[in-house]
Amino acid sequence: MNNRLRDLREDADLNQTQIAQYLGMSQTGYSKYETGENDIPTQVLIKLAKYYKTSIDYILCVSNDKSPYKK
Repeated sequence: MNNRLRDLREDADLNQTQIAQYLGMSQTGYSKYETGENDIPTQVLIKLAKYYKTSIDYILCVSNDKSPYKK
């Protein structure tokens, strides 16, 4: 999972500080999600999936399909 978060962020040409600001947290806290040191809360996963227009399953490496779920 940690590689997916980093890859999504880098593909969007963003740094950790920018994503952390979007999430309303510190860069250090966000970094711990990327490294796998801390588990990501459900609400944060939802925000990230919406931001990157992908599915939570993709972020969690359950699926290799980047497409978001249809409403």
